[in-house]
This record gives sequence, structure tokens and C-alpha cells, in this order.
Amino acid sequence: MADYASRWPNYQEGDFILKDYRFASGEVLPELKLHYRVMGVPQRDASGKIVNGLLLLQGNTGTGENWLRPSLADHLYGPGQPLDARNYFIIMQDALGRGGSSKPSDGLRGNFPRYRYRDMVDSGYRLITEGLGVGHLRLVIGSSMGGMHAWMWAEMHPDLMDGVIPISCQPVQISGRNWLGRRAQAEAIRHDPDWNNGFYDKNPRHYIYAAAGNFGTESPTRIQEMAPTLDAANALYEKRLADAAKGDANNQLWAIEAIMDYDPEPDLDKIKAKVMLINDQEDHANPPELGTVERAMKRVKNGRYVLIPAGPDTHGHFSHFYAELWKPYLIEFLAELGPERAAAAE
Repeated sequence: MADYASRWPNYQEGDFILKDYRFASGEVLPELKLHYRVMGVPQRDASGKIVNGLLLLQGNTGTGENWLRPSLADHLYGPGQPLDARNYFIIMQDALGRGGSSKPSDGLRGNFPRYRYRDMVDSGYRLITEGLGVGHLRLVIGSSMGGMHAWMWAEMHPDLMDGVIPISCQPVQISGRNWLGRRAQAEAIRHDPDWNNGFYDKNPRHYIYAAAGNFGTESPTRIQEMAPTLDAANALYEKRLADAAKGDANNQLWAIEAIMDYDPEPDLDKIKAKVMLINDQEDHANPPELGTVERAMKRVKNGRYVLIPAGPDTHGHFSHFYAELWKPYLIEFLAELGPERAAAAE
């Protein structure tokens, strides 16, 4: 674990507990735990609420710590960088179902509530408002799943933030090839002979063989560079297989199917914040040729769509992990965002 506390001002981790949390399905969890990381310098209004929040939302894999990867952190939070940690109160939550937040593998296994994206956004809102005392967000940035959540945050809480930057996603209902690939992964787990409706004693091992071969969201160019020969391709598959074996089948299944309520397009006109959607031309999870983004963006009052051209430094869907690719657009966006919420005089 990197020593983040020595690098970033006021860095700390914590847990927020929601008692008797009711999911959209009606299921109730006696204690829902959300793990989070925060850093930076909070500024407060006269009522004591934090008004310079910066919410960073993670993708489907990993944890909130994704945002502290060198390929992001080295370009974003340092002195003089666009998200200088001295100027913001930065929040990085472990998404529900991942990392230190509540998930099926904590003990409930197949009885863990079938959470959906709306539950993830709702519980996250309660974390930042009730748990952390945030009254206003300067900016919400989300990558992949986090980008989809960013659209939902902007719709569900339109007065909460000034700006929203979703990356590597679309503001339309999950469908087409994007859902078909996810459905196949989910069914591979559900039909694994060892899954036992989620009540297994030993993690199922059959589904991982299909999971290890799921390269559909990645840049074909970068994959070819990693696997230019048959031997290299086999080695890459074996590495992915070992990684897949480390995951918990229930955690994976719940996470995959959480997306089934994602459909922000009908409510895009409710968004008040300025929005900049950033995608990669070679993102095969969100193919630009579909025209779905252009259709949906017509409903966003203050929206801009940026499509990064494929090049030697892009990574398809995973370009969101490389801030140097989208940092220039972030700087432009911040310059156009207007005045910041004033803090109370000391």
C-alpha cells in the first residue's frame, strides 16, 4: 500500500454505516458499510457544510483507490495541477459491492440484496451528505461504471454539483453488445456447477475460463502489442486466468447485474450542471459509430461530447485510467465552469 498520507494533504480512510438500509428491491440490510478515502482541504459555508467537494467515482473493477494510480494521481492532484488537493475536498468511495464496502462475500453470500445502480448512487449520496457533511460538489468525475453513476448523480441531485465529467460510458440504457457480453459473464457464473445458488463453500472455478478471455472492451492495438505471438497470447491468458481466480463469484455476479436499472436517457433534461462526456474512439464497449451518444446529448442542456482519437497512447475503454489523455479537456472545462461556491469568512 502506497503511503498516501505523506503525499496528499489530510489523507484518511474511513467507514460509514447506514442502519437498516432499504434497497430499491425492498430488501433491507441491517448495516450497509461504505468504505471511503478522502483528502484535501475542505471549505465550509456558514452552516458548516463542505462546499468544495470533488467526487471521484470508480469503474466496475477495483476500488476507489483506482483514482490514486500514478497514471491519474501524478497528473491531477499535485500543486498546480487541475485538481490540486489543496483546493478541493476529494472523495473516493469504494463502490457498494467492492473493496471495503458491503458485498456478498462478507458473509451473506447468496442472501445479499440484489443491489442496482440506483442503490449505489443513493447510498453514496447519503455517505457524502450525512457521513462527510458535504453540501456542494464542485465536480463529479466518473470512469466507466462511475461515469454511468455520474449521469445518475446529475439527474437525481441536479442542484448538488457545478460540473460533471463522465468518461468511457454512454448516457443511454444498457443494451446491445454492451449488455450481451455482461449477460454471458453472469450466466457463466450462474450455471457454474459449483455455484450452488450462491451458497458455495469453495469459490466456483469453471466460469473463470470464460472470464479470462473477455478482452472485448480493450483496445485491439494494445492487446496486440501485449500478445504479438501465440506464446505471448497464451501467457496473457494465463495471467488473466490467475487474476479471475482471485475474485469471488457472488461479488462478480452481483456487480455485473447491478447495471440492469441503468437508463438515464429519459431524464437527461433534468440535469442542471455543465457536462462533458469523454470517450475513446477505440472503446469497443461504447462504439462511437452507434450514434447513441449524439442522440442522447441533444437532451443535455449544457453538454459537450469529446471523442479522443485512437493513437499510440490510447487504451480504448481503459483510456480513463490515463489522465494525460483527457487532462487538457478537464482544464478547459474547469475554466468554463463559472465561479466557485463561496466559503464562510473566517
